[in-house]
Amino acid sequence: MKENAAPAPGLELRLCVLKREKGESFGFHLRIEKGCRGHVIRQVEPWGVAERGGLRDGDRLLEVNENFVDDFEHIEVAQRIQVGGAQLCLLVLGGEEYDQAVSDGLDLRALTRGHRGQDCARPRLCHITRDHSAGMGISIVTVEGEKGRYSVSTVAGGPAERAGVQRGDHLVWINGAIASDLTQTAINKMVKKCGNHLTVLVIDSESEKSYARRRMAILPAMAGTHNLPHRPQRLHLVQGPEGYGFLLRQEKSAAGRIDHRLREVDADSPAEKAGMRDGDALLAVNREAVESLEHDDIVHRIRHSGQQVTLTIIHTQGRDFFAQLGLSPLLFYEEHLHKIVQKNTTAPSAGPPKEAQADLPCPRLCVFERGPTGFGFHLGCIQQEPGTFIGQVAVGGPGQKAGLFQGDVVVEVNGQNVEEEYLEDVVLLVKEGGWSLRMLVVDRPGYKRLKQSGIPITPSLIPHCTKVEETVDISVM
Repeated sequence: MKENAAPAPGLELRLCVLKREKGESFGFHLRIEKGCRGHVIRQVEPWGVAERGGLRDGDRLLEVNENFVDDFEHIEVAQRIQVGGAQLCLLVLGGEEYDQAVSDGLDLRALTRGHRGQDCARPRLCHITRDHSAGMGISIVTVEGEKGRYSVSTVAGGPAERAGVQRGDHLVWINGAIASDLTQTAINKMVKKCGNHLTVLVIDSESEKSYARRRMAILPAMAGTHNLPHRPQRLHLVQGPEGYGFLLRQEKSAAGRIDHRLREVDADSPAEKAGMRDGDALLAVNREAVESLEHDDIVHRIRHSGQQVTLTIIHTQGRDFFAQLGLSPLLFYEEHLHKIVQKNTTAPSAGPPKEAQADLPCPRLCVFERGPTGFGFHLGCIQQEPGTFIGQVAVGGPGQKAGLFQGDVVVEVNGQNVEEEYLEDVVLLVKEGGWSLRMLVVDRPGYKRLKQSGIPITPSLIPHCTKVEETVDISVM
């Protein structure tokens, strides 16, 4: 592939900003067409949101909210659009231009980087956990002479800096509110009343100029995430003699939000064995987002899935967390393993081929309940570095019975990846889990081999969990 810092002559990358009102659709279809590479824009409604935003029939979609998607699975691209909120920023090429660029061997990812500027970094969505001694480790002040713009200072090595906030960043968004809509007094009150956690969207001042130049709003959907808790989980269920062992209910929260909750999870059922808990919120069925669907539509999708189904869920605390921020939990959730395995079939240098994965170490998913004296293990870490391992395992305790060994590297706690988390945050996750715990671990030599392979460590690597999934061909927006 040829590296290009800017579009080649004759290529017109177009930024299309789409804003829809409540109850309104974006007004286009996204398709994968036989014999046609890329994600194709079709059926742009006359005078609709998409046409007003500049989309044309036959365009190829390159980016969704600053995320390059040309090499993504179609279903993942559709999901990004579905959960992105009321505003989308789409970067596209005309159909003929796209085909010519591919024919010429141009690097499409490099073209998109050139469009926004090589030095433009993504905004960062950072979740800060209060430290009893250092507080949040952040102060927010008004940019001199610029009403509604705020700059951030951090304590060196403090909670904010560990969460990804950098000194001199500009504050875009705080706990779900747009910073420019707030006064300094209001922001100070939010920080004081936020309890033990604060979530902010920040960006460096130079990158902010790139967004201003392109007249783009800086949205949470564009962000890279740092230290964000409560990740969704993907559960693979195979129907038993009595079904899957749960009920689906549509419920309204105290705040008036409609959720699809999983209830009455039967003991020893496929649902419980996969990790489902009573009260979990259902987000997707077979990787198709269902948060906005009606109850009967979701039931129909599950029933017509056959003898097995893949459900994407999030535990109650996680659903409430994202609801407070006004974001979909699916916004930052990606099936990393599927993408890398897909790339390995065409790019051997990126990691081991599919057949070589059988020779890689296998992680272990340990599921257990708290005993009278706890879970029966202690966590350890290397001072001042992210990453957690099993320090000690009590003989005969729940941890040992579940398969934990001293020295194991902790990869996930209750479905959330913790490889880049600090010890105190991992301990907090364990405590938040209550009486039950699910830990994905791997021995230290195996962990090093898997990291060198480039394959993300997820439960999907465990042989009995692995399942080949197919993408859908057409997604209607």
